[in-house]
Amino acid sequence: MNPPNNESNEPSFWRRPAGMVLVTVAIIGGFFFLREHWGHVLGYWPYLLLLACPLMHLMHGKGHGGHSSHSQDSGRTHHGRK
Repeated sequence: MNPPNNESNEPSFWRRPAGMVLVTVAIIGGFFFLREHWGHVLGYWPYLLLLACPLMHLMHGKGHGGHSSHSQDSGRTHHGRK
């Protein structure tokens, strides 16, 4: 198994100088935004935590019981042979 052959060895956008500048500006802007509006953010914190629970379940995809397919292949080895 060989990795895909990429003709161009260009770094991703986030590794380029423009991407690093964008990330840096976003972090600095986020810091000053939170600094100015921290009182408002703290008021919504419990609701954001409650919203995070169902969102994590949706992002996970399979939810609870996603490992049930492992029991079907219990008699097989790694290559599919017994």
